[in-house]
Amino acid sequence: MANALTTTSGAALSPEGGLNRYLAEIRKFPLLERDEEYMLAKRFKEHEDPDAAQRLITSHLRLVAKIAMGYRGYGLPTGEVISEGNVGLMQAVKKFDPDKGFRLSTYAMWWIRASIQEYILRSWSLVKIGTTAAQKKLFFNLRKLKGQIDAVDEGDMRPEEVELIATRLGVTEDEVISMNRRMAGSDNSLNSPMRSDGDGGAEWQDWLVDENAVNAESQLVKDDEFETRMELLQEAMVDLNDRERHILTERRLTENPKTLEELSGEYGVSRERIRQIEVRAFEKLQKAMKRLDKEMRAETLRLG
Repeated sequence: MANALTTTSGAALSPEGGLNRYLAEIRKFPLLERDEEYMLAKRFKEHEDPDAAQRLITSHLRLVAKIAMGYRGYGLPTGEVISEGNVGLMQAVKKFDPDKGFRLSTYAMWWIRASIQEYILRSWSLVKIGTTAAQKKLFFNLRKLKGQIDAVDEGDMRPEEVELIATRLGVTEDEVISMNRRMAGSDNSLNSPMRSDGDGGAEWQDWLVDENAVNAESQLVKDDEFETRMELLQEAMVDLNDRERHILTERRLTENPKTLEELSGEYGVSRERIRQIEVRAFEKLQKAMKRLDKEMRAETLRLG
């Protein structure tokens, strides 16, 4: 696939080379209508047309930036987070099948989020040092839950808030307190001014707003139900143990899926055993999503 991150004039484009300029440049790439997107995706799938891939990718760079901005509170360079999301987008374009009936943005959101989260998990020492699945869930959901219960962004939470979050995520209250303190002070708002002096001017989110009143991508991002389902999928993934998650990822969620034979050699078990683990992991994922959905709805009713 050709280098997708170039400006409209052909110059190299990278979020790590200047975020303000990058956000301004990606707004120049037009969004695609459904029929146009379908034809470009068909051209790339059937003929590996690099120009078609280029247009598919650049038309979705704003979507990547918007998703990446939601992870700005983890203390990592925003440009690097966006770059990782762009990697996920490229993987999605390579794997996308337009005949399935979905828009590329629907399919790509999983790849973008997965790529960003894997980068964060690799980068944070507190995650790399033997944390449990429940702690990873806490890591990625603490801010969201604090927002739902109107907890303060800075400083320690009230005891009842700590207890509620600990119960919701299946961790101890001490873990909630510790994680909250580790992550305190690194949050950056989308509403913060882009100028360092803070004296008015454009805000980060202004660069991500689509000027068209109606388009599939902006409507999709604003669709609360879809966003909720994607969040549930991410949460459910951490319910799998390391082996289940690895096998499911390698079999179903990578650009070049591994064969049963390759994984059986890696784990020293039979191909049938790998297949059983894959099936079990997928079933656990489905059950976890149903459970989380039920818990979320019950919590929403209780807080409402």
